[in-house]
Formats: sequence, C-alpha cells, structure tokens
Amino acid sequence: MKIIISAAAESIDAEVDQRFGRSANLILVDTESLDWESFRNPGMAASGGAGVKAAQFVAGLDPDAVISGDFGPNAYEALLAADISMYIFNERVNTIRSVVKEFKKGDLIAVSSPTSAGKHGS
Repeated sequence: MKIIISAAAESIDAEVDQRFGRSANLILVDTESLDWESFRNPGMAASGGAGVKAAQFVAGLDPDAVISGDFGPNAYEALLAADISMYIFNERVNTIRSVVKEFKKGDLIAVSSPTSAGKHGS
C-alpha cells in the first residue's frame, strides 16, 4: 500500500508535521517494503489554497491514503474527490517511521470530515 505522510524534513526518520497543506515535505511510503520518496510540498509557501495545492499534488502521486495531524475543509474535499483515504496520527507518534507502524497496526484514526476550520493563509 502507498501512503503519504506530512513531514518536517526529507526522511522516513523525520518528525511528522501536524499540518497537511503547509508541511515542508510529503513522504510517500510503500508500507510493505518501507521504500520511500520525499517531495517538497507545493502548498507550503502558497499565499492561499495551500491545502488544495497539496491535495492536488498528492492526488497525482496516486496514494491509497494520506496521513497528517490535520485536514482543513478544502484539503479534505479535494482528497475526498480524488478518492484518497485520510487518517490522523495521535500525539504519541513523532516520526514518519512510527506513523507507518501505527498505520499498519490499524491504530490511526480514519477521517470522515475536516479536522479543523482551515488556516486560510497562515
């Protein structure tokens, strides 16, 4: 399974980033092999629409799921439209590698609605 995780740096051992649209990096991980690839998030420095920019970029990578600490309404709707499952990680995980472990154990929370009101340019 291919998943995308919001990250603070370009490594599977990087800290997670709570933000989806404004995370510095998006890490694509194959949950079976642990092969990974890092991408700069195109939404990170956007003056507006960061969540949508990030979601559109992610949709082009065709993952099965996206994992972050927060999904605003615009990012949520864009990922939902692309038929990509969303999960949020809990506070006890702090690296991309630990998020993958929690995901494989089924310990992450599936998202069925936006998790915040969005940041709108912050």
